Amino acid sequence: MRKLRHNKIRNTGLLFEFLLRQITVDVLNKNDNSKAVTIIKKRFNEMTELGKELALYNVIINKKFGSDRKADYFINEVIKERQGLNNSVLKREKYNLIKEIQSCYNLQKFLSSKVPSYKVYASTYKLFEYSNFLSPEDKTEAHFNLVEHITTKEDNIKLSETMNNLPDDEDLRLLTYKTLLEKFNQKYSHLNKQQKSLLKAYINNISNTNSLKEYIKNEVPLVKKELKKYSNNLSDKVVKIKLKEAVNTIEKFCDTGNKRTVNDKAVVQMMRYYELVKSLKNNERK
Repeated sequence: MRKLRHNKIRNTGLLFEFLLRQITVDVLNKNDNSKAVTIIKKRFNEMTELGKELALYNVIINKKFGSDRKADYFINEVIKERQGLNNSVLKREKYNLIKEIQSCYNLQKFLSSKVPSYKVYASTYKLFEYSNFLSPEDKTEAHFNLVEHITTKEDNIKLSETMNNLPDDEDLRLLTYKTLLEKFNQKYSHLNKQQKSLLKAYINNISNTNSLKEYIKNEVPLVKKELKKYSNNLSDKVVKIKLKEAVNTIEKFCDTGNKRTVNDKAVVQMMRYYELVKSLKNNERK
């Protein structure tokens, strides 16, 4: 029996997740005419087979049970529900969805975002699409991936979960989400231009996994140059030595390495270096 692979471009749950992330980027970029919003309203309403399948993905992603037995029963019931959908209509709707996304966005960049629950989405896709054709090994692996996810408590809030907890009306949901972002901006109003730019690049990393890496890579030598400049004007020898150490270790702490994506530590360290530059500037003005 041949191995059936996951195809993320046909994964309804992932496509919706990527669209939600694109909306976030558009809102932060003050784009009031997000094409992703239009696509979601048009393609994922409760009258479409896509909308019905998305609801099944969401229930797998969000539902939790305390025992393997309950999780096992739940997964089987969801798969039965999925088998009741009209496959020919679903395929046509999915084809039109992908076609519309391709017409609006660079598909490679659109699909390049890292999704924490990717394994769960992939396993769900396999059981939904190929339940009767998977090898015993693949079916067991996919099934137990879901059991593990459903029986494991998670503290992290996913973007899709946040959106699902907002009002049902799409326009009201997006308006509420904009309000959350405005509160976020108010909370971090003390950040300087460099810090805000880094934060924006971090959030924009949602749609482009390489942009943040390039951003930090370009910023490190500029920050290093500023630190060296202020170091020359310091009179306190101890502070001067500490600053020299900070300059010499910036590549290590803010290292993007050969990894495809940047970890959160590098972003936090970069924010701290910006804060250090800000403090040195303020100190020099006094």
